[in-house]
Parts: sequence; C-alpha cells; structure tokens
Amino acid sequence: MSLAMIVREDHKPYVHHDQLFKQLIHTFFAEFLDEFFPEVHDHIDFSTVKPLSEEMFTDLHKGESRRADIVIESKLKEQDTLIIIHVEPQSYTQPNFHERMYQYFSMLYNKYRKPILPIAIFSYDENYNERNEFMMDFPFFHVLSFNFMMLELRKMNWRDYITSNNPVAAALLSKMGYTEDEKIQVKKEFLRMLVKMEIDPARSELLNGFFETYLSLNKTEEEKLMEEINQLSQDESERILKLPNSWREKGIQEEKEKIALEMLKEGLSIELIAKVTHLGLDEIEELKRKL
Repeated sequence: MSLAMIVREDHKPYVHHDQLFKQLIHTFFAEFLDEFFPEVHDHIDFSTVKPLSEEMFTDLHKGESRRADIVIESKLKEQDTLIIIHVEPQSYTQPNFHERMYQYFSMLYNKYRKPILPIAIFSYDENYNERNEFMMDFPFFHVLSFNFMMLELRKMNWRDYITSNNPVAAALLSKMGYTEDEKIQVKKEFLRMLVKMEIDPARSELLNGFFETYLSLNKTEEEKLMEEINQLSQDESERILKLPNSWREKGIQEEKEKIALEMLKEGLSIELIAKVTHLGLDEIEELKRKL
C-alpha cells in the first residue's frame, strides 16, 4: 500500500501523518514496543496480537467525530485476560490533548470493558512540554488521575538510536531532534541502518517512504550525501545503492551519465550514446555543454 499524500490547492504537500504512523506501527508493532517501551514489550504475548478496526467516536457535546487511530488487542504473558493497547500519533500541539486521551480511554473502555494501555506519540517540530496526566478533583475530594505513556520525538537524540537494529527507530530518526546541519548525517545513518537490517524490499520501501516524507534533502545536500556514501567501504556503499529507494535510481543515473561523458570525449554521436545509455537526447546535449 502506497504512502498517502494529498496536495492542497496551494500546492503545498499535505501529509496524512496518522496514516503513515499507523502503517509503520501496525507493520512493526513488536519492534516499536521493544525499542521505546521495553517494559511493555516484555509482558505482551505477541502470538495473540490482533489489530482492531479504527474506532470512530462522536463527541455528543460538540458534535465532532474523533478517531482512535491504532487500537490493538492482545494478552499479557501467562494470563488469559485480554487488554487493549491504544497508540495515538499527534502531529501538532494541542493544549487539551491530555483530556482528549482521557476521552478516547473512556470511550474505548465503554465499548470493550477491558484494561486499556494508552500511548501517545508526539511528532511535531515545536518545542512544547506535554502533559501526560488528566486529573479531576475538588478542594474537598480527588475524583481521578488518568495517565498515559508517551514519546516526544523532537526531544530525543537521534544519535542514541543509530546503533539499533530496530526498523521503527530507523524510520523515526526523521522526526527526532536534529539540526539543519545534521540532516545529511541523519539520512546517511538511516541508510546504513537499513542495510544492516536486511529486511525484505517491501518493508524496506515502507521505511524509506516514511523517512523521506519527513526528512528531505535539496540537490546540494543530496550530492554531499552521495559523496559521503562513496567514502564508505565499497561493500556498504554498493548495498546502500541497491536499496529500493531513490538512491538506487540516482546511482544508476550517475553511472549512465559517466558512460555518456566518456563516449562524448571519444567523439561518438549523440544518437549512438542515447541508444547505448538510454539517456534522452536533451540530457546528452546538456552533458556535452558541460565538457
């Protein structure tokens, strides 16, 4: 399934953040918990994991529809009781988000009547301190305290995860705390992680599509990245260029252009070069002007 992108009328790309995170976490649910919530991972019986359909709820007071994006049923190890794990990606700041998590919790519990573990993933770029507790009390009585687990990706150091062999950690490097000057290094380390994991092409493409949605390089940065990749060992650089992503196509294109330049230097005709390299006549004319 392709990663969904929509273009607004102003031609600026609009990203379905929730859908991207949903696809990533459903595909690598065990790996997600193992890397970021190991205490949860250690207690889950993954042979019983069952994704539930998206839960759409209506706010009777405001008349708004709310969707709980990732809802998964499972059992704890050596226990028969079913639990519900709710993972909610949040791509923008919202002052009352902690209250919204409580509303989801209440609605899910009302439907399933099972223990619920709520988790929030904050992926926005702003510096913002989230609250992971919703309380209700009076001067004379404490009614409830609701808590949820959370990841604040922008506050996480990407360098802490580059030695991980975890596919979710690799994808989420794109949303962690890096500077503009570090983007090339982050992308290089992501590609190195992808090569080491040796996962199948379909899942590798999913990870790469997620990463490039959030961390894109301009032409100059891409050229610098290719220079750094070429400085790696021959084996590693060749394996990176074989990944099912844009770098494979870029590597093939560069090789074609290199051959075309050598043929131009030998004085061969543009028509013959086009036939051999499968480059367009305009591309070869442009290369000729650069000689």
